[in-house]
Amino acid sequence: MVRFRSNRQILWHRFSQAPRGEICWRDAGPFRISKSAGPSSPLRDLEGGIILENLDARMLVDLLRDRISPDKNLGQHFILDEKVISEAVSMCNDIERQVTKESHVLEIGPGPGSLTLELLKTGARVTALEIDQQAVIHLGKVFAGLEQRLSVSHVDALLAEWPKDITHVIANIPYGISSPILDRIQTHHQKNPFEAVVLLVQEEFSERMSMNGGPRSIGPLGLSLWMDFDIHTGSKVHPGAFSPPPRVNSRLIMLEPRNGEPRVTDRRLFKMVTKHCFANRRRKMRTLLSKPPKRISRIKGWHKSRWEEAIVQLSSNPIDGMREGWLEFRPDDLLIEEWPSLCDHFSLLNQEN
Repeated sequence: MVRFRSNRQILWHRFSQAPRGEICWRDAGPFRISKSAGPSSPLRDLEGGIILENLDARMLVDLLRDRISPDKNLGQHFILDEKVISEAVSMCNDIERQVTKESHVLEIGPGPGSLTLELLKTGARVTALEIDQQAVIHLGKVFAGLEQRLSVSHVDALLAEWPKDITHVIANIPYGISSPILDRIQTHHQKNPFEAVVLLVQEEFSERMSMNGGPRSIGPLGLSLWMDFDIHTGSKVHPGAFSPPPRVNSRLIMLEPRNGEPRVTDRRLFKMVTKHCFANRRRKMRTLLSKPPKRISRIKGWHKSRWEEAIVQLSSNPIDGMREGWLEFRPDDLLIEEWPSLCDHFSLLNQEN
């Protein structure tokens, strides 16, 4: 008999040494496991296939943490809370775009596989992109036999090519790359639309995404997402729901793709103008717009002198959708709906010349 002193040792042995072995649980004293492998392991069926219902998030996190110490540089905070994991998947039901057997879900940074497990229970296909090689090895062992529904790649999600038939993105993304991940999601969505995107992010970042945290939460990030998505916030997630716990609260947030006409005429100009103005959000719009945004010449028809001409016209004529005296406002004071009105008027002036 092989003796074990901890649950982690037993769990790791079950997956890495004798995945079909019979586990003998004891109420007290050392745990034991028989050397003779049998088909009756509670984690596998009679054919040796994994039984997803008998796995749980804490078990998966314990298994991975026996292999690695979470890397702060990779932003590794593994989700433990089963309610949060379940909500991340079920949020899609609220907009009738639930994850089903016909879905193909992209998961970024699966880590121990706690969210991966919940996704697989839906019957969906899952493509998981993981930068940590040890986590990739761990996932391969834990979910062995599910290769037809789960593809795990050792890649950087920001650099890798994403499958074109992805229907959902559901992920606990590293906080440090939240903005570039959203850029990548939005770029992919323009060519290959998603049905829904659900992310677990830092709470302050979720306020900037949804722009529902007051005037200071309005900015280039939320306005950029607003072009393509309606934003829905989910539950607040406390640090104790993770291992190791982060120093901040988190929140689930869902991006629901918009239908209908585009909200802006020129996407590049919209992003450039909003970024330019909010870089100095305490200044008034008149001062901010007196100088053109950086790299404005990259947009066809625009250059410094053309921008200056446009500002003269904007200053002397009212603009549909803009309140009177808007040039004396600060960026925080403009309504969300006023930004596309302003940028569309810029585009119109550019087309007239």
